[in-house]
Amino acid sequence: MPMNSQVPTSGRFTVSRLLTWLLLAVSAVFFALHFVHLTADFPNNSPWVDWSKYTDEGWYGDAAVRHALFGHWYFAGDFNPAVALPVWPALELILFKFTGVSLTAARSLTLAVFAVTLITFYRLIARHTRPRTGHSGQSLAAPLCVLFLCISPFLFVFERMAILEPLLIAVTALGLLAASHLHPIHFRRPLLPTLYSLLPTIALAIVIPAAILTKTTAVFLLPAIFYMVWARAGYRLLPALRLALPPLVAGIALWAAYFFLIVRPHYLADYQYLFSANAYTGIELDPLATVVLNTLSDGAWMGYSLYGAFFLALILTFFWRPRLLTNPLVPALWLWIGGYFAFLAYHNNLQPRYYLVIAVPVTAFVAIAIDAFCQPPHAETYSVSTRVVSAVLATAAVLAIVIPDALQQIDYLRNPTYGFESAAQSIKRIVLADNDHPHLILSISGSDLTLMTGLPSICDDFGTDDLDVRVKKYRPGWYVAWNDVEDDKADAITPLYTMNRVAAYPAMDDPDRNLLIVYRLDPKEPTTPVHRPRPHTPKPLMTKHGQQPSVPQLKH
Repeated sequence: MPMNSQVPTSGRFTVSRLLTWLLLAVSAVFFALHFVHLTADFPNNSPWVDWSKYTDEGWYGDAAVRHALFGHWYFAGDFNPAVALPVWPALELILFKFTGVSLTAARSLTLAVFAVTLITFYRLIARHTRPRTGHSGQSLAAPLCVLFLCISPFLFVFERMAILEPLLIAVTALGLLAASHLHPIHFRRPLLPTLYSLLPTIALAIVIPAAILTKTTAVFLLPAIFYMVWARAGYRLLPALRLALPPLVAGIALWAAYFFLIVRPHYLADYQYLFSANAYTGIELDPLATVVLNTLSDGAWMGYSLYGAFFLALILTFFWRPRLLTNPLVPALWLWIGGYFAFLAYHNNLQPRYYLVIAVPVTAFVAIAIDAFCQPPHAETYSVSTRVVSAVLATAAVLAIVIPDALQQIDYLRNPTYGFESAAQSIKRIVLADNDHPHLILSISGSDLTLMTGLPSICDDFGTDDLDVRVKKYRPGWYVAWNDVEDDKADAITPLYTMNRVAAYPAMDDPDRNLLIVYRLDPKEPTTPVHRPRPHTPKPLMTKHGQQPSVPQLKH
């Protein structure tokens, strides 16, 4: 697949155009494969041990699920992350109004968001990569990026999950696209041109608070967006301020309106709790060198070939092709990558799903770099042999990324497992068959169980009230634990209930969470208080000595 062939085809179809359609066709096939076995478990024996596969799909869509099923989204004292992160559950709720609550619907929505990411990056890269010289036509960076994203097994497993990161990526990409189209505001123009020129400003004003209300770590990605604003202004400060201030002020106003009108008067404790619940990690817990090394080395989760190509392209950009930096998208992608690496190091809780936010801009930069390196500047001055060597090297790089990724993704599709989903449905049958106990489930994976079964649940790990308070308040009928019952959970439950183990289901491959155990909570008989006769205490005398009242005489 020569990336730089100068041989034109007949008519208007050049080699690069044919390659573009070929790459997009393969991408479409692999994107469609994301919908196969959509309710399957997160793949067992994968390189990624991530806690989100037990909890996050339920937690962060809990408000939508509860509202659709039970008519109210807020469980006082329980874990209510939608207070601080309302965008994703709002989108899910709109979908559930049409589809009903199901794991398939939630994951399909995530894939629709992924499609937005693909389209947006295609538009971004096509807008910021120059056409090829000679007769070969357009750049192949955009279709290459889409192919890499669709074929990546890392993105395959996490983009199929109803978690926050896919939406954060899509919103940030839309922010870059809006920033690259900003126009100065001129109200003296005719109405329609003025409104048209305002659209990117309005879009960016919505994107800024939407990103932060999707996932608060979006603040680490804002420098990338504002770099694009600066580039749009010709790298001049005052014109950049004129472009940036309207969407920035409007975005801050929208966020402030949400916080001060909704959160602060009603849900401030839940909003603050989301941040305090994550305080158990942090960069200060380990030496700085260890944190930085671990943060960078764990990036290999996105794929050894891709990650290695990223660092190689980074070096070659500085020492061989510095002109690549004149493409404003390249520094913006670097700021995106560097900003989120900074968050990962600061947070020091290196879960694989966090690297999803980095994997997409890394992939985009690698695609841009491969296309640029196989298309030397002033290519017409290079010999045919030089251009052929460049094309061969670029093709080898593409195949080194694509072939292993495609094989791994196909292997996951050929070997789906449904342990968690099957266990959830079995739990549903047990609960519904028992008419003597409430259907409410207490579990750290309770929200996932609610999404899969429709049974109500509360979390046994997070909540603004202590667990014993919530157990007394909500009176669950069932407790579902992974592998064993932790001491603090038993301390909260056993004063009120006897825990009777009724079932256990193998699910997934994490040695700490691979057995889902169901306990029926039988209320204990209230202890009858023992009433003992109170000892007689003589009433103290309230009169002075010698003034005691006389004792009345008993009549016979």
